[in-house]
Amino acid sequence: MVASGRTQPIHRGWFDAVRESLDGADLALLNAVIPARPFIADFLLLAGVTDLATSIDHQLRLLAGIPADQMRHEIEEVWRGEPMPRIVHDLIAAGEAGPPRLADALYRYWSAAIEPHWREVRAVLDEDVAYRAGELSKGGVGAILADLHHQISVHGHVLRIDKNHTCEQDLAGAGLLLVPSVFIWPNVVFAAGSAGPPTLTYAARGVGKLWGSSERATTDEEALGALLGRSRAAILTCLALPHSTTELALKLGQRPPSVSQHLSVLRRSGLVTSWRSGRCVLYRRTALATSIVEASSSSPGIGSKNAARPTGSGFT
Repeated sequence: MVASGRTQPIHRGWFDAVRESLDGADLALLNAVIPARPFIADFLLLAGVTDLATSIDHQLRLLAGIPADQMRHEIEEVWRGEPMPRIVHDLIAAGEAGPPRLADALYRYWSAAIEPHWREVRAVLDEDVAYRAGELSKGGVGAILADLHHQISVHGHVLRIDKNHTCEQDLAGAGLLLVPSVFIWPNVVFAAGSAGPPTLTYAARGVGKLWGSSERATTDEEALGALLGRSRAAILTCLALPHSTTELALKLGQRPPSVSQHLSVLRRSGLVTSWRSGRCVLYRRTALATSIVEASSSSPGIGSKNAARPTGSGFT
């Protein structure tokens, strides 16, 4: 998206927030390695995400350790049919020093563009995983796959992805790793998985509410507070995105036991749902609670029939 110079409206809030920070990243190199073209190098989608406790450091160490020949071959595939930029030729010419250089550039990009927002991003990803797990128990693997993206369909034992190029992959035995992403929309990416199982990266649910917008409705806190009490109204307003009890307490300046008590009441009332993610429990307001919050808005918001609503896969 950055390489193309065309920021999706859904990510405009993010791009506006990080635009100046990106000056410290090696965008010339990254835009050449990850250009706005139909293919992405598989080594950028390395295995190592099956462990929910994985870190950016671990994943970039994997990337830094890939063979130089693998990096060269996959980047050449990305640029197939077009001349590669000089900076890419220099990266390949660096031999075994090339992958560590690229990993360093990605780490600097991560630090500027992703790390400041990682808590909110991770919450959206965790919620998507919890939702998919629930769908798996209700409808099986076929139901999950058919609901991921409009380009994905299931025909018997065949998973079909509607792309403008053709390739086949036998998933028998290897499995398929589903990877939610907040930036992939409106696309879906399949990687063959040379160092692990094949991966299918798709747009996580709730991306449309992640970055915020100056055009969104402002909640009339007095009206909502009169209905629910100020503390519970503030909690519901924050829970447009998932938060833990500790995160809510820090954000609202309240004591964790008090927040926990309010969350228990809201959950029993059907206004909050929760699920476990690793060692913490995340909370998010339900559709009923969202309708109450939006009804208390002082101007038309995303949930209003008068507001523009984005279309396509990946929104809730």
